[in-house]
Amino acid sequence: MRYEIRGGEFPVVICSLNDGEAMITERGSMVWQTPNIRMETTGGGLGKMFSRAFSGESIFQNIYTAEGEGSIAFGCSFPGRILPMEIGPGREIIVQKRSFLASTPGVELSVFFNKRLGAGLFGGEGFIMQRLGGEGLAFVEIDGDVFETELAPGEQLLADTGNVAGFEAGVQMEIREVPGLKNKFFGGEGLFNTLLTGPGKVWLQTMPISGVAAALRPYFPTGNG
Repeated sequence: MRYEIRGGEFPVVICSLNDGEAMITERGSMVWQTPNIRMETTGGGLGKMFSRAFSGESIFQNIYTAEGEGSIAFGCSFPGRILPMEIGPGREIIVQKRSFLASTPGVELSVFFNKRLGAGLFGGEGFIMQRLGGEGLAFVEIDGDVFETELAPGEQLLADTGNVAGFEAGVQMEIREVPGLKNKFFGGEGLFNTLLTGPGKVWLQTMPISGVAAALRPYFPTGNG
């Protein structure tokens, strides 16, 4: 499989497939395809369907298989970037739910739970995430632009939870309460942040859709009139 990422604020990844090669996606992200690519929708078993539903993803997967040489394009649902990620043993990635765009069939998706209680109670987007394991190539959707950094062992980074797009499985994640009552209620940064501790790579997104929704909320009509 060969791929090319093209476009500006709404990019697409164009995958060129040989006969028999396939791509998997969990939502309606297909933009265009050649007619000789066959689509099959599958649930992948009751356990996997329940796991995907719990993580906020669709319970079904679309498998696109080329019958002869063909191409298929997958696109973002929000202005941002598409990142290719090589997944393999020792190279598992944790991403926010709904970030997964498409992958080769060898990539396995599962629910990732933060084991710290604080993250479960207050972490919001950071609590239930997706683990990309197995082996293959995955494409991840990033809201806005992306900042990539690699944390050394023990090195820490404090970020707004919604801006944490993903991190390597070796990175530890913990939810920290913003100190001070005035900071909490008048600082405009929310009540909690995410503390990331290395070693491993971290991907931060600059325009999380949750932040955009919060910024637009005051302009939405509140009544029926």
